[in-house]
Parts: sequence; C-alpha cells; structure tokens
Amino acid sequence: MAGYLFVFLAPVFLFVFNSLTYKLCDKKNLSSKQEDSVYRTINVSITILLISSYISNVF
Repeated sequence: MAGYLFVFLAPVFLFVFNSLTYKLCDKKNLSSKQEDSVYRTINVSITILLISSYISNVF
C-alpha cells in the first residue's frame, strides 16, 4: 500500500519543489544558465530522497 502512495505523491512533490524553485529563481533574478543548474541540483536531490525513502519504506 505504501508503494502506491509513493508513486502517486512523488510527482506532486516534484511539482511543488519545482514551483518553489521557480519562485526562488525569479526572486533572485538568476540567469538561464544558473537557473538550469539550480533546477538540476534540486530535482536530482529530491529524486534521490524520494527513491531512498521508497526503498526504505517498501522493502
């Protein structure tokens, strides 16, 4: 049951963090190259956290 919860909530978490990242980049007036770096770093970090949380709770 917990696996299904992770599968449905992971895209929601990624969407929320991407919208917060957009607001951060907009507020700081970052260049597009810096924005790409920030998005990549945050998305990779969130994805690693979601995968590790999924593995520790489901298996």
